[in-house]
Amino acid sequence: MRIFDKMKSRLNITVEGTLLNNAKRYASRNKTSLSQLIELYFKSLTRPSRKKNILELLKELPTPKVKIEGDVKENYYEQRKKKYGF
Repeated sequence: MRIFDKMKSRLNITVEGTLLNNAKRYASRNKTSLSQLIELYFKSLTRPSRKKNILELLKELPTPKVKIEGDVKENYYEQRKKKYGF
């Protein structure tokens, strides 16, 4: 990490007055500053996700070796019907 990456920079933002007041009260109740809240929020937005989403997990699953013919959902319900007598 380069040394200037740790330096603080100013940021001017414009927000709705009610939102600003609510944020100030929240910061006060949590014994922090608006700057700290915003910095933590930006860090949470830009931090790489450590958890994989469901689509990534599904892509990692091995391809089934058995070829399923017909409608998968229909086959599932047919098997349940036979097993449980519906």
